[in-house]
Amino acid sequence: MAGDLLLRVAGLRAGYAGPVAGPLDFELRRGEIVGLAGPNGAGKSTLLKALWGGVRVFGGEVHKAPGLQISHQAQGFDDLRGVPLSGHDLLGLTGADPAGLPPWLAGRLGERLDRLSGGQLQFLRLWACLAAPADLVLLDEPTNNLDRAGVAHLADWLGRAHGGQGIVLVSHDHAFIDQVCTRVVEVGA
Repeated sequence: MAGDLLLRVAGLRAGYAGPVAGPLDFELRRGEIVGLAGPNGAGKSTLLKALWGGVRVFGGEVHKAPGLQISHQAQGFDDLRGVPLSGHDLLGLTGADPAGLPPWLAGRLGERLDRLSGGQLQFLRLWACLAAPADLVLLDEPTNNLDRAGVAHLADWLGRAHGGQGIVLVSHDHAFIDQVCTRVVEVGA
C-alpha cells in the first residue's frame, strides 16, 4: 500500500449469519476522517465492525497497512457498577494521553467510572480511543450521550489534532459529519 494509505476497502460485504451490509468501497489516508452515512438499518455499524474483524466478511477485501494499530469505540456501555476502575485506569489501559481533555472531565479522572454521568463516560471512552497510540480510529455514533459542550469539544479536537491518524466514523448526526469529515461515503444508497 502506498506511503500514507492506511486502509483500502473494495466491495466489502459483511454480516453475521449472512451478509447484511455492503458493498462498500473507499480508501483512507493519514489525516483523513471518513464518515459512513446512510439510513437506519443500512449496515453502517456492521461495516465499521468488519474493518477490525468484529463481524464476518462475506465478500470484497479490506487491505490494511502493515503493522496498522486500530482503536475502536463501540456504541453502548458495559455495566460498570461495582467495577473499581477510574478514568486514569481506563486511559492507562489504552495508553491514551489525558492532555487535551476538557476541564469538566480532566478534573474527574480519579473518580470511579461508575460514578460518572453517561455523557462523561462516553467522552472518556472516546478519548481512550482517540488519544491512544493508534493509526486507525473507528468511532460508532461518537456523539451519543454527549451534550453540546461535549460535541463541540470533540468536533474541535477532530478538526485540529488528529493529523497522524485516519478516522472512520458512523453517525446519524449529519451536522457533525459535515463539520468534521474530510469525505462522506453513503451506505445503502
